[in-house]
Amino acid sequence: MVVSQEVFGKTESGEEVIRYTIKNSNELELDVISFGATFVSLKCPDRNGKIDDVVLGYDNLKDYLSNPPYFGATIGRVANRIANGKFSLSGKEYQLAINAPPNTLHGGWVGFNKHNWKSEVKEDSKVKFTYISPDGDENYPGELTACISFTLTENNEVKLYYKATTKAETIVNLTNHGYFNLAGQVDRDVLDHVAQINAPTYLPTNDVQIPTGEKCSVSSPNSAFDFTKPKPIGQDIDKVPGGGYDHNYCLPQSKEFCAEVYHPSSGRVVKMFTDQPGVQFYTGNGLDGSPGKGGVEYHKYGAFCLEAQNYPDAINQPGFPSPILHPGETYKQKTIFKFDVK
Repeated sequence: MVVSQEVFGKTESGEEVIRYTIKNSNELELDVISFGATFVSLKCPDRNGKIDDVVLGYDNLKDYLSNPPYFGATIGRVANRIANGKFSLSGKEYQLAINAPPNTLHGGWVGFNKHNWKSEVKEDSKVKFTYISPDGDENYPGELTACISFTLTENNEVKLYYKATTKAETIVNLTNHGYFNLAGQVDRDVLDHVAQINAPTYLPTNDVQIPTGEKCSVSSPNSAFDFTKPKPIGQDIDKVPGGGYDHNYCLPQSKEFCAEVYHPSSGRVVKMFTDQPGVQFYTGNGLDGSPGKGGVEYHKYGAFCLEAQNYPDAINQPGFPSPILHPGETYKQKTIFKFDVK
């Protein structure tokens, strides 16, 4: 395999944004860009050999510079929501930006998705991105060095490896916000996609999407959340409060298999593996019909996201896995998306 690269455009400050393309011998083609360390494209065949791009996004850098849905972006310093934008560390309280009232979402107004990461080709199938987040960045403490690498394998895997270190006590929870539609670039929802999530429990939320602190069985009281056996995404979606899935599923610690989603019409299937304690299953509830690649309109339920992560608002929930990172420690995450056909 060979990694090719080209200038995708320039930021408003004149920085060049690099687009990297990795192809394998099975006709899979992965594209990532340095701005936001963003997963912009994954082209793969269906059961009849027809190639299509199964990742939502844009054709130009200008749209990625704004990118309200966070299409394909690497999210940090802390993914998901922090209640009221507040947390305490070692007795000191920090107030973050309230960019999703009344909470902080995905790192604040200028999260990791809004920076042009340093990039380099590491091997013939891997690209590494690095961003140094200064002390006080979006009011988070400590200088944090974050790295993410994207690798495409001959086994049709897209491997995401994350690392982060800090110079002072801080909090961190990284993820990638890839949006998938296995039908390709079409104005079609994903309600016919068949999903399975390897999680016996999920985190119920309050009316502003903050976890209540308890874990609920996926089968009670609302079996709409039960994906332990494969079922169409749309089968029970009308029963979900808020009009769609946007919930953290709690993964077994002893297993890395997280989820599988299958599109019966095309035969495409993606399996996800991660070492994280949770995965945010999101069904594109906020997509509003705005155009994306090739002018295709991305409507509500037009994609699904599987965001490997720590639990939302973990810093304010004593019963959740800690997101605190100390100097001398290394935050690590491994997440794999494996593509196939049936």
